[in-house]
Amino acid sequence: MLRAELGGGFPPGDAGHPAAGTEVGDQRRVMTPAEALRAGATDLVIGRPITAAPDPLAALKQIQLELKNN
Repeated sequence: MLRAELGGGFPPGDAGHPAAGTEVGDQRRVMTPAEALRAGATDLVIGRPITAAPDPLAALKQIQLELKNN
């Protein structure tokens, strides 16, 4: 919808991307970061899966590994 309204140059950011196997929290529509990229997202907003993790650096590394392997 945003692309239709704002044109093709608008980069689609998308929130709601917990890493595979983590809690989805209050998000209603979720997919993993890799799934979001395959669905056409060019930018991701990944907050709580990292900031709320017991080990934020490990959570970030896991997400990066998931993205690299997909």
